[in-house]
Amino acid sequence: MPEARETAVYTHGHHESVLRSHTWRTAANSAAYLLGSLKPHMKILDVGCGPGTITADLAALVPEGHVTGVDRAEGILDRARATAEERGLTNVGFAVADVHALDFPDDTFCVVHAHQVLQHVGDPVRALREMRRVTRPGGIVAVRDSDYAAMTWYPESTGMDDWLDLYRRVARANGGEPDAGRRLRSWALAAGFTDVTATSSTWTFATAEEREWWSGLWADRTLASEYARRATEGGHASEERLRAVSRAWREWGRHDDGWFSVLHGEVLCRK
Repeated sequence: MPEARETAVYTHGHHESVLRSHTWRTAANSAAYLLGSLKPHMKILDVGCGPGTITADLAALVPEGHVTGVDRAEGILDRARATAEERGLTNVGFAVADVHALDFPDDTFCVVHAHQVLQHVGDPVRALREMRRVTRPGGIVAVRDSDYAAMTWYPESTGMDDWLDLYRRVARANGGEPDAGRRLRSWALAAGFTDVTATSSTWTFATAEEREWWSGLWADRTLASEYARRATEGGHASEERLRAVSRAWREWGRHDDGWFSVLHGEVLCRK
């Protein structure tokens, strides 16, 4: 097995403003395209599990099976373990792993799932090959990633335009591909899959509560997260520019007619 190596860095980090959105994610709002394929006995690998909310949901859906959640950041796994323990789940475990070089034998899992992972890795095709390798014949690799260039909002805002431009530049400087959603099918084919079902879905934030939550977490993330540090230290933005972007987020959130949509690409790849 090739030695694991860091080929990209995780742009967001695990600041509270990041976990505010990650812990909101569920199997229903983030993996609906996969749920119809699950069976109670399945053995699942959840790659890039983060705080484990989706992982725990998957474990509840396969009560006769088992789910292993893995992440490169060891610290976040304590949060994931606590999530599973709070829900009383006994068919789930967690470990540190690198998707470019998974420490599992060939043909181990019925399903390998990754949500918002490939946009942050240095070699998404290699990652998909590894996911394919540890999937059993007839099993599924399920991947969902957002596509930043396809995100859209109302009303128009030059400050929000600036945010999008800045985020994409920072993510690419970190070795990732922020417009991953549109590329998933192409990457899957390059990884050797021939049976690929490609779909898409969205998150939409439009109510007053949704706008306040979404704009608030991005306003805070722009100033206080790992992304903010990398933006300034990488020479992509001054602190003054970050403050302006943060204000633009809060201003958008106060519009009664505000609307924001996040497009996601999805692929179900049958081995």
